[in-house]
Amino acid sequence: MAQLLTPDTAVDLLEQLYAEATGALRAALARFLDGGPPPSTEERTRFVYPELAVTYAPDRAAPRNRRAYGKFAHPGLYTTTVTHPGEFRRYLLDQLRPLVSEYGAVIEVRPSTQEIPYPYVLDGGNEFSAGNATPGDLARFFPVPLLALVGDEIADGTYEGSAVSGRPLSLFDAVRVDYSLRRIVHYTGTDWRSVQPWILLTNYHRYVDQFVAWSVEEIVQGRAVRLIAPGGLSVDQSNLDGAVERIAASAWHRFQMPAYHLERTGTPGVTLVNIGVGPSNAKNMTDHLAVLRPHCWLMVGHCGGLRQAQEIGDYVLAHAYLRRDRILDGLVPPEIPIPALAEIQTALQEACAAVTGASGDTLKHRLRTGTVVTNDDRNWELRYTQEKRLINLSRAIAVDMESGTIAAQGYRLRVPYGTLLCVSDKPLHGEIKLPGAANAFYANAVAQHLLVGLDAIERLKRTGGAIHSRKLRSFDEPPFR
Repeated sequence: MAQLLTPDTAVDLLEQLYAEATGALRAALARFLDGGPPPSTEERTRFVYPELAVTYAPDRAAPRNRRAYGKFAHPGLYTTTVTHPGEFRRYLLDQLRPLVSEYGAVIEVRPSTQEIPYPYVLDGGNEFSAGNATPGDLARFFPVPLLALVGDEIADGTYEGSAVSGRPLSLFDAVRVDYSLRRIVHYTGTDWRSVQPWILLTNYHRYVDQFVAWSVEEIVQGRAVRLIAPGGLSVDQSNLDGAVERIAASAWHRFQMPAYHLERTGTPGVTLVNIGVGPSNAKNMTDHLAVLRPHCWLMVGHCGGLRQAQEIGDYVLAHAYLRRDRILDGLVPPEIPIPALAEIQTALQEACAAVTGASGDTLKHRLRTGTVVTNDDRNWELRYTQEKRLINLSRAIAVDMESGTIAAQGYRLRVPYGTLLCVSDKPLHGEIKLPGAANAFYANAVAQHLLVGLDAIERLKRTGGAIHSRKLRSFDEPPFR
């Protein structure tokens, strides 16, 4: 009789099978690059991801709980393939334990039939220099990334499964995860393992400067362990002298969306990603960060204020979005409402009050809640006669190019989201961005705005699993969050 697997022993077995498969693939690659024979057909059958299977056969009424994940929609078999199980161990255990303890689910682990593409085990990036083989040569004998087979059908609700063949256990299978892990490295200039589960997204590099300075001070005070910057640069207690200047002078500009990761002691840290400007960048980065299953991502950036009463430097807390970004229209149509998440809205408002010292009517004057327009056209003002009616109907108070996309992606990919913007100009009221005014705004507003976002994250950490709102779950949802 097969041994009944616990969540811990199941993850142990996933690690073992993954290590055996990737080890065999690396050995075959090394042999071939050294002039040896390609892998045999039998040998290639070992180059596969491990599969995690969970069976739910209820013999009693399903337990009732308010948790947004770790629950079954239907009885039957649920499966997924897994990559890097050691790195995802905590996440896997958090998902499996309630399925076993509350639902009596049975876990199985076995090799799958999904091949591991060879580029996903080449960590060094210079392996091809060892021999004369070309990518074309390797593609003849080794598994390659087949992007036509990589998709988000599960997240988008178009996947067809059954109780017999297996419903999806998670939103992303192994090959989708591996694809995004490599994209994270490419765009951010940092190892995906460094990404923290609490993420700030911004659209201006000035926030990076403030984040680096703040992070170095956190290390000085002993509240953080390490800051990791693009290009492999790392700062800790041993090399603090001149750290801010070294990071500023580094080759961060070689990476399209540079990321900075602050690691803390005994608690998860925070990551800041400068996604740049525009909805395409916002979708691209969040598509990939989502496979890490972060606890949340928050947008902290600049916006144009649309109301006369607003002042430069005021804050906008988005409660709704008029999505004119167009990039997600086929996946999350604009008529689908993107709900505000109470825990995140509360944390951002409380953080704003704490950092600014404002309260009551003073806070209401400084922090306005309402609808944010996200537009795909930076020069939308030039066609204001066409935009005016929708802006008026939506009662929008601010306009930007990323927030609605980031919120819709959070909704679509089940990652809690929020937006706190800072008014940098008022394009409809004669207060446009001119060099002198812009520089004064940046000097006075960015540091405080960043601190509000960081304070909100610390508050959200204390909410525990409540941050993973049931508002993000569909009716026929995979058990894993």
